[in-house]
Amino acid sequence: MLSAGGIPMAPPSSEAPGSRERFLLLRAYRHWDFPKGMVEEGEEPPAAALRELTEETGLSSVELAWGHDYYQTEAYSRGKRARYYLGRTEQHEVVLPVNEELGRPEHDEFRWVSAQEAEALLVPRVCAALRWALQKLAGRDA
Repeated sequence: MLSAGGIPMAPPSSEAPGSRERFLLLRAYRHWDFPKGMVEEGEEPPAAALRELTEETGLSSVELAWGHDYYQTEAYSRGKRARYYLGRTEQHEVVLPVNEELGRPEHDEFRWVSAQEAEALLVPRVCAALRWALQKLAGRDA
């Protein structure tokens, strides 16, 4: 089983000198993660990642700035793996839409956070994806 999602990143604010990139996290119950969901039959993982970003957050203008590069977790929860793509967006407004099957939003909360704040909220498996994203960002001007 493969899920795909994005690590949504917003650039530093021009209004806050010295600010850093912000990352979007979603909370379901007590668990924080990046937006992600199952890859549907016949769907390519990058397309699934973009679809899930839009479905779960309303973010419709995310660019997979590093193309099809991804970080994939080790197996967890009955053999499932999550594949994360780093995405850039200027869009900050997030919507947590109602999931028709659940009759409520899939997630309870969202936050745009710094990398340090994200590390404090994420489980080690997802934190490894964040570290991968930070390495990509560090080499972006190379």
